Amino acid sequence: MILDTNIVISRIREKKVINESITVVTLVEYPYILDYAGFNGDIIFPTIKDFYLAYNIQRKLMLRGKMKGFADLLNAAIVINNNEELITNDKDFIDIAEVSELKLKIV
Repeated sequence: MILDTNIVISRIREKKVINESITVVTLVEYPYILDYAGFNGDIIFPTIKDFYLAYNIQRKLMLRGKMKGFADLLNAAIVINNNEELITNDKDFIDIAEVSELKLKIV
């Protein structure tokens, strides 16, 4: 499982342990994660394959008139290419899941 930034922020505010992984997108969006003693997960960095997939997802979304921001697209691509599930409360990822193989859990 990979946590989206909004879930990480919520867990830190609630002083909960984070054992799940994050992507570098979350690290850049919320650098405080590295200062949080309760973070025990891994940080997953993108590959060229992830950037190509993000582009292809955006092309599909464009045809539907539902383009998304770069961070969400890259986050989704990393999750897909690592055969993981994204945990988020951001409903924008529903559109991404509809045009890709994104495994998604909205909480």
